[in-house]
Amino acid sequence: MVAPTSSTASSPLIPTGGGGSRRQAPRTLSMPVRTSRRSVSAYPDRSGVPLPASGDPPISLPRPLTSADLMEPTGDGLKVAYQGCPGAYSEAAAKKAYPSCHTVPCEYFETAFQAVETCVADRAVLPLENSLGGSIHRNYDLLLRHRLHIVGEALAQCEQTLTKLGIEHREAVDDTAGAAKLIAEQKLQDTGAVASSLAAELYGLDILAQNIQDDTDNVTRFMMLAREPIIPRTDKPFKTSIVFSLEEGPGQLFKALAVFALRKINLTKRELIGAATLYSADGKPPTQGKASTHFDYLFYVDLEASMADPNAQNALGNLKEFATFLRVLGSYPTDVSEA
Repeated sequence: MVAPTSSTASSPLIPTGGGGSRRQAPRTLSMPVRTSRRSVSAYPDRSGVPLPASGDPPISLPRPLTSADLMEPTGDGLKVAYQGCPGAYSEAAAKKAYPSCHTVPCEYFETAFQAVETCVADRAVLPLENSLGGSIHRNYDLLLRHRLHIVGEALAQCEQTLTKLGIEHREAVDDTAGAAKLIAEQKLQDTGAVASSLAAELYGLDILAQNIQDDTDNVTRFMMLAREPIIPRTDKPFKTSIVFSLEEGPGQLFKALAVFALRKINLTKRELIGAATLYSADGKPPTQGKASTHFDYLFYVDLEASMADPNAQNALGNLKEFATFLRVLGSYPTDVSEA
């Protein structure tokens, strides 16, 4: 025996005056719903966070967690990309900043940037300047072409002289660890490489001399890059790196530097780089329909200040009033350890 479901049950027939009948329209029962005034809330956007009803105290929401909150200070669980072979000085800098990280070697600096942007790695380490050799302009250009943020720095001694060792024939290479690997693979008996002690250990080479850098003050500065900026603080030393451009005219640079001098903000770096092209906001080279902006000069400046400091915020607000371009590259803890 079967019976129709409730959804297909017919409505009762009602007799009509003409001897016929018509079906009674189905009725929908409803009951009042009592709601508390305090439970009513509005959703003006799609965030899913209710707003308090009128008269209610404001809701205090915790700040969202960032990837930095979920990582150990030692870098446990972090993947850090660097340019070069295992044992490169860039890897040593990554290990200094994040001792327990997993390092990811990349063939080119551009590849390291892409590894972070595509979530293959969490951080990238990038050498920006050497106290003797100066700034690495190519890497400053990459900072403009990509939208990664500086989240830390590491100082390391990387350059050296070979004159006192009596070595006459020298060959420059892009990767010191790669040179050590080449010597090991080809079993070269009359060739040496200037590389880290880690490279010697990895490739089974003997260390002939240590600490052969030109100067005890000879330091290379590495920057740690991430997809998202870290939350700046004021309870520890911080630096803020910016890049800006100015209109042509007398006194423009003096005016720009004055916004920091008047607020007693120390500048640890001032670098002028000419003929730069600013790419589209997605970091990619300009394509049809996406114009780029050309600047005759760009100024790179490091401030001894945190972006959490209202004094620094006011200084950049003042600079933005007349700068033709301004970008904060990152606000990050200062490396106060010895290189």
